[in-house]
Amino acid sequence: MFFKKCIASVLTIFSCTVFAVDLELTQGINSALPIAINSFGSESTAKELTDIINNDLRFSGQFKIIPPPGGNTSAPVDMWRQAGADSVLTGQLVRTGFGRYNVNFELLDAVEQGKKLLSKDFQVGNNDLRALGHHISDMIYEKLTGERGIFSTRIAYILVQRQGERARYSLEVADADGYNPQSLLVSPESIMSPAWSPDGRQIAYVSFEKKKAQIYTVSVETGKRRLVTDFSGINGAPSWSVDGRELAVVLSKGGNPKIYSVNLANGSMKQLTFGDSIDTEPRYSPDGRSLLFTSGRGGAPQIYQLSLADGNITRVTYDGNYNARASYTSDQKHIVVMHREDKGFNIGVQDVANGQISSITFSSVDESPTVSPNGRLILYATRENDKGVLGVVSLDGSLRLRLPPRNGDVQEPAWSPYLG
Repeated sequence: MFFKKCIASVLTIFSCTVFAVDLELTQGINSALPIAINSFGSESTAKELTDIINNDLRFSGQFKIIPPPGGNTSAPVDMWRQAGADSVLTGQLVRTGFGRYNVNFELLDAVEQGKKLLSKDFQVGNNDLRALGHHISDMIYEKLTGERGIFSTRIAYILVQRQGERARYSLEVADADGYNPQSLLVSPESIMSPAWSPDGRQIAYVSFEKKKAQIYTVSVETGKRRLVTDFSGINGAPSWSVDGRELAVVLSKGGNPKIYSVNLANGSMKQLTFGDSIDTEPRYSPDGRSLLFTSGRGGAPQIYQLSLADGNITRVTYDGNYNARASYTSDQKHIVVMHREDKGFNIGVQDVANGQISSITFSSVDESPTVSPNGRLILYATRENDKGVLGVVSLDGSLRLRLPPRNGDVQEPAWSPYLG
C-alpha cells in the first residue's frame, strides 16, 4: 500500500445514466438545519427531481430533512413550521413538450412566516434534470449556509470487474452522489491514481496498457489522451499544480522512487526530492507553496512537507505507525491521511495547529481519502461484504454514508474541484 504498482487503459467512451437516488446513511448529524421539501409534482419525473434534492441536502450533513406533517408533501408553510422546519423548499415541474420541462422553485423562511429567500425558473430537457437537481441543491446550500455547495461536482474512481482470471479496468466519472456513472477509459490492464486538473477538464492517471507504467492525461469531455511520462521503472502518483501547468509525479528512473515536477507545456522536468528513501504520493497545498508527500525516510511511512520556494523538507505526522495519501482541506487547517495505529487502516484527520491525528473511520480497511472542494466531506475506498465500495465521512466524523455499489470493486476515488 505504501507504493502500489502503477497502471493503464485502452480508450473507450460510453455512458450509463441512472436517475434514481438511494444513498445509505450510516450515521447522521444531529445539529443540522431543519428544512422541509415539498414535492415538485405528482408524476414520476417530478418525484425523482425532489428525491435528488432531498438526498443532496442529506448527503451534505448540514441539513435535517423534516418528514411531511401527516404525510402531506404539499403542506403549507405554517404546517411545516409547526413540524419543526426553519425553511421550506417548494417547487413545480411541468411538462411543456416532448422531453422538455419548466421547473420553478421557491425557498421560503418558515420562521419569518414564509418570507421568500430564493426563487428561480428553468426550462430544461429530460437529460438535464439530474444536473438541474444538483444545481438547485447548490443554490439552497449556499443561501442557507453561506458556503458554495458541492452537489454539481463529480468524482472519479477505478472500477475493477473480474471474470475468472480476466479483469476489466475502467476509469469512471460520476456525479458526487455516485450516480450517473460514465466509463471514460476501459482496459484489460490496470489503471490507477486518477487526479483531477484544477479546472476539472482533465484527469491524470497511471496506465499499464503497454505492460509498463506510464502517466497520461485524458480530457473528460472528449476522451483525448496525452502521454506525459514513459520512463523505465515507476511512473506514478500524478498530482496537478494549483495553476494546472505542472504535474508532480513519482519516477524511479534514477534509482529509488523520487518526486519530480513536469512542465506540461514543454515537458521539462525538475527533481524535487533526493536521497535513498522512497518518496511518493505528492499533493500540492491549496496555496501552491508546498507539497505533502509520503516517505519512508524516517523508517516507517509518514507524511512530509516540501517547501517549493527553498526545497526545505519537514516531517508532518508523528501519531501512528503508518500515515500516507495526505491532502490538505481547502482552508489548510487540516490534513487528511490514510492512518494506522496498529494493524488496520482508517481515515485520519490531523489538526495542523496542534499536530494531533483523530481517526474518523473505524473499519480497518479504509484507504485513498479525497477531500471535497469545500473541505467538509471526505470520500474514501473501503470494503463491504468482500467488495470494494465508496464511503463518505464528514471532516469531524459525525456523518457517514455509503455511495451506491457497483458491479465490481471500486478503488482510488478522486473528488473533482468546483465545476463551472
